[in-house]
Amino acid sequence: MAASAVKQKINFNKLQKRLRRKIGQAIADYDMIEEGDRVMVCLSGGKDSFTLLDILLNLQHNAPVRFELIAVNLDQKQPGFPEHVLPDYLNSRGIPFHIIEQDTYRVVQRIIPQGKTTCGLCSRLRRGALYRYAAENGITKIALGHHRDDILETFFLNLFYGGKLKAMPPKLLSDDRQHVVIRPLAYCKEKEIAAFAAQRRFPLVPCRLCGNQENLQRQAMKTMLEGWDRQYPGRLESIFASLQHVAPSQLADQKLFDFLGLEASRIGANPDECELAEESL
Repeated sequence: MAASAVKQKINFNKLQKRLRRKIGQAIADYDMIEEGDRVMVCLSGGKDSFTLLDILLNLQHNAPVRFELIAVNLDQKQPGFPEHVLPDYLNSRGIPFHIIEQDTYRVVQRIIPQGKTTCGLCSRLRRGALYRYAAENGITKIALGHHRDDILETFFLNLFYGGKLKAMPPKLLSDDRQHVVIRPLAYCKEKEIAAFAAQRRFPLVPCRLCGNQENLQRQAMKTMLEGWDRQYPGRLESIFASLQHVAPSQLADQKLFDFLGLEASRIGANPDECELAEESL
């Protein structure tokens, strides 16, 4: 074996171990997978979901708990979608899978005016289809391929455009309280995932419904974060760490912290004076 090939193999092994460690740590930190879980890996055909499925299959053999994996893809009936690619790949690896067929493409095209962003509606329709399948097939955890950079982009989208301190949690209970959604790639960098997917030569299937739209707000966030990462190494790590160390008393949300009752917590405060002070507010 040539020296360059040996070096490439060594680098790939290091990358794979790093991703395994980060995914394993996220699973442990947020108790994402438990004994007997039936985990549905949502396989879109992109680098992120392929990497997630690949690493989870690897971890499954050495995990301290037993769990099942099933890959699920939603065929949205986009024109030109290569329907054979994912089934061929999954069959070749002996991975249990299911393809949900639902024509969300026509729905989105009919409702969203041409030139407008389709991602919001498309996402809601996809989520509904996946939740229905999970409910009907005994799925206990729904695994999505969002990574650290997705979480940071969402944080800044909400900050700049939504007026909220809100991101993507590594673990989520759905609004109807029926489904637990997990994001095992929460600690992984997108560039590491891209490098891993390139080495593994996954048969990627691009999304032509919304992936090629220009001037999307998320793309602007991605460009901003990439610039920061180049100019200020370590900044993104620091921002992500801040999402894990929130101090509600140092913000301004009255629902998260009892600012009105603050006086009652003062050392040596007179309870009668505090009660009068609260009544005067």
